[in-house]
Amino acid sequence: MASSSRGRPARASQILPLQDQDWPSDPAGARALQTRLASRVVTAGSAGHANLVAGVDVHVRDETAIAVASLVHVPTMELRETATAEEPVRFPYLTGLLAFRELPAALAALERLTTTPQAVLVDGHGLAHPRRFGLACHLGLELDLPTAGCAKTRLVGDYSMPDGPRGSHTALTIRGEVVGAVLRTRADVSPVFVSVGHRLSLRAATALALRCTGRFRQPEPLRQAHLAARALSRA
Repeated sequence: MASSSRGRPARASQILPLQDQDWPSDPAGARALQTRLASRVVTAGSAGHANLVAGVDVHVRDETAIAVASLVHVPTMELRETATAEEPVRFPYLTGLLAFRELPAALAALERLTTTPQAVLVDGHGLAHPRRFGLACHLGLELDLPTAGCAKTRLVGDYSMPDGPRGSHTALTIRGEVVGAVLRTRADVSPVFVSVGHRLSLRAATALALRCTGRFRQPEPLRQAHLAARALSRA
């Protein structure tokens, strides 16, 4: 989608059957689904046009996933809209499979936005994942929107620390394969870990994360979503 439109974000792909018996019920089935869907991720595209960017963050409290989608105008960093959703957690806590705990709530929150975002940033990983299919890839395929993961910590991969200035970045690699970028969003502040979710090149995903970052380490859409999700989870 090249421009915003009124109404819920489109669910063009309908890849993941969130409500029926095909939803994985065990770790082996979840890993198999990730492996099968990873080949559908599009690793090309740009979001240079996007000035309405949604950030998605999910907190889990007492077996309930609390998701927030915050829509921010870039470059003014004005918060335009916030939507929330809660879903019961239906999957165990396992490294590399957290998307199966968080995805239903994240999708529900995004669908409650009244304006379709032009791009989505996820507090999590995309291709920087053991099976190259993290939460950002799940969301990107479901929404058919340019999507990138922007995480505060590394899940997998090797890297060297980027130089100090804002915008410096190095490659995040797994056995020589580049799966993400380690990006300094503020000078001399700990970097974030950016990876492709869907319909973006890594260069475009990195540029989007940097363009959405203001005075803080996190891109503003994710910072706003994180603040709201944390407040809800503590309420």
